[in-house]
Amino acid sequence: MGFNERVHAYIAAKYYVHLTETFGERGRQAFIHATQYYGMQRGRRMAQRAIRDGEELTQSTYNYYGEWVNTEEIIKEGSANQSEPTPEGTRKVTRCPWHTQFKEMGLLDAGAEYCRYLDSAISRGFNPSLGYEVTQTLHTSDYCIHRLASGDIFAGRERGKNPAGLRSFEYHCAHSYWAYNEVTAAIFQAEGEALNVQVLKDIADDYGKEMADIIWSYRDTNFNVA
Repeated sequence: MGFNERVHAYIAAKYYVHLTETFGERGRQAFIHATQYYGMQRGRRMAQRAIRDGEELTQSTYNYYGEWVNTEEIIKEGSANQSEPTPEGTRKVTRCPWHTQFKEMGLLDAGAEYCRYLDSAISRGFNPSLGYEVTQTLHTSDYCIHRLASGDIFAGRERGKNPAGLRSFEYHCAHSYWAYNEVTAAIFQAEGEALNVQVLKDIADDYGKEMADIIWSYRDTNFNVA
């Protein structure tokens, strides 16, 4: 197995477990803060590319500048994202590899916290005026609901995604680890640093030292810029 959506979910799940087991409610709040920090970094990169290309920061542009598409591995597995519009103008998500991974790990509570905040944070990083919300997730319901304060959440989807903006899941997994790493160390200092080491060890134990070493190799990457 290489880097894919499931590994990406695994990293967040492991941080949730270690943060909440070690620090209780403070750990849960740190996890939410780190998830939002990570998401807003992604959104800012998307906005930087869009502005560079002379695009307005609309929902259509947001959809076009998304940084990932489902990997072939996940498509073949049959757990790739599946969604549809609703009569109310929202996005209904009925299948998602992140949900699959959280569920298999027995960590639907981690998934619920992660997905409640992630996409809205990406959108805020891109343009806070869009008003993106996730009001329901697969972790606690039959499907997710994504909505905008106004406008069409599927706007411009027929354009697909800009190939120049796509990033590999190696990059996304490294970004996830280092965003949680930075926040965890900032809040909990020496104890946070020890927790970061443990998460990297978990990755090595479950996915192999080579993948853990690749994530470590991104330690000097500035994830704030496109």
